[in-house]
Amino acid sequence: MLEIKTSSITDEYDVDWNQKLGTGISGPVRVATKRNTGEKFAIKVVVDRPKAQQEVQMHWNCSGHPHVVTLYEVFRNDLQFPGESESQSRLLLVLELMDGGELFFRISKQHGFTERHAAGTTMQIAMAVQHLHGKNIAHRDLKPENLLYKSSSENSPIKLCDFGFAKLDKGDLMTPQFTPYYVSPQVLEAQRRHRRERTSMNTNVPYTYDKSCDMWSLGVIIYILMCGYPPFYSEHPSSRRAIDRSMRRKIMNGTYNFPEREWARVSDRAKDVVRRLLCVDPHERMSIEELVQHSWLTEEAPDTLLQSPMYMANKTNLEEVAALHESHLRTMRIMERPIDLKPFESVVNPILVRRQQLTRQGENNSVFCPPPVEDPPSVESLRDVIAACLFPVEDHAKSKLTLENSVKVALSKNADNPSLKELVKKFSWNGDQFEMEVDFNQMSQEIKEILLIINNSRI
Repeated sequence: MLEIKTSSITDEYDVDWNQKLGTGISGPVRVATKRNTGEKFAIKVVVDRPKAQQEVQMHWNCSGHPHVVTLYEVFRNDLQFPGESESQSRLLLVLELMDGGELFFRISKQHGFTERHAAGTTMQIAMAVQHLHGKNIAHRDLKPENLLYKSSSENSPIKLCDFGFAKLDKGDLMTPQFTPYYVSPQVLEAQRRHRRERTSMNTNVPYTYDKSCDMWSLGVIIYILMCGYPPFYSEHPSSRRAIDRSMRRKIMNGTYNFPEREWARVSDRAKDVVRRLLCVDPHERMSIEELVQHSWLTEEAPDTLLQSPMYMANKTNLEEVAALHESHLRTMRIMERPIDLKPFESVVNPILVRRQQLTRQGENNSVFCPPPVEDPPSVESLRDVIAACLFPVEDHAKSKLTLENSVKVALSKNADNPSLKELVKKFSWNGDQFEMEVDFNQMSQEIKEILLIINNSRI
C-alpha cells in the first residue's frame, strides 16, 4: 500500500525547479537528485485533488514492471509557485528518470529502421499494456509521447508513463478523455453522448466503454510505426477543432487503407495485426492476450526497411506540429504560459502533406509545399527539391523526373552556390539527369544543410 510522505521533499532531494522535462496531462515534470546517493530522478508535480490521487494510485499499482516507468515514492507538500497568491497542497511523484527520448523522435533519428525493429518495439509496448489490463486498468492515453526510452543506448527498453487518464475498468468508463489521432470509436461515442446529456434531460442508461480503447490506440501507433503517418486524419487540418467531422467519420467507420508505396513490402502478418486492432466493434477487436501471442510478435518479423523514419526525420517540423496539437488539448492540460504558434500555413508537416497527397491522387502527381512568403526564389527552389525527395509520388519514374526538374530549377536559381553543384555531382548528376539511383532521404538532408547555411547568412 502506498504511503504518502508529508515531510518536505527537499529533506531528501535537491529539486531543480527551473529545469522542466515536460508537462504531462496533470502537471509539469522536473529533475531532482537524491542527496544521499546522487542518483537522478524525475519529479512530477500535481495539485492534490481526487483525480491526482487516482493517478498516483493507478501508477503505483502498475509500477515495478520492466516496461512501465517506476514510481518510487510520493510526497504531499504545500508549495507556492511564482504568480500564485498562496501555497497549495501538491503531490510530488518521484519517478524513474527517462533520458532516451520519446518513441517517434527516437525512431526519426534511426537509420535502417526495419519491420523487425517495429515488431520488437510493439512487443515491449504490448507487454506494458498487458500488465495494466491484467490488473483491469485502462490507460486511456496510449500515444508516442507517453512511451519513453530509458537511455540513448541502442538496447534501451521503452516504458509507458503518465497515468493521468488511467482508471480501473469496472465496465463504467464514461469520460471522453483522449488524444485526437489515437482515440477509439467508443470514446468518441462517449463524447457525443456526454455532450447530448449536458444539453437535454435524457435519463437513459449512460453509454460506457472499456479498456479495449487501449487496443485501438495501440493499432494506430503500430500503423504509424510502419509507414510514418496516421491512419485517420482531418481533410481540413487548418480547422481549430481537435477532430473535425471528416476525421470523426473515418474513425467511427474504421475507414483507412494501406497506401501501396509505404505498405507494399510490409508483411501480411503486420497488416493483420493492424486490421484486427483497428476494428470498430470492440467485441471483435484483438485483445492484448491475442496480440502478444500473434505470430508477428512471437516469430521473427521480416528485416524489411521501412520508410517511416523519413516522414519523422525533420525534428523541427514535428515539434511545430506537436505544438499545434498541444493548442487543441489546452483544456485537458495544465499550461503554465501561452504558446506562440506559427500560422498553420507556414508549417511544413510531413504527415499532413503526405495525407493531402494521397487524397489528391488522380488529380496530379506532385506535391507543392508552400514556402514562407518572404523567401527568395533561390530558397523556394531548394525547398521544392526537399519536397520532391520527401514526398515522392507512387510512380518511381515520375518521382525521379520531378526531382530532376526541381534540381534543374534549383541550380539555375542558385548559380553562384558551389555547394549545391558539388552536392548534385555526388549523386551522379550529369547536367540533365541522375545517372544512378538517388537516396532521396540522404539528398533531402544535405539540401537542408545548404538551406540552413543560406538562412543563417540572411539573419
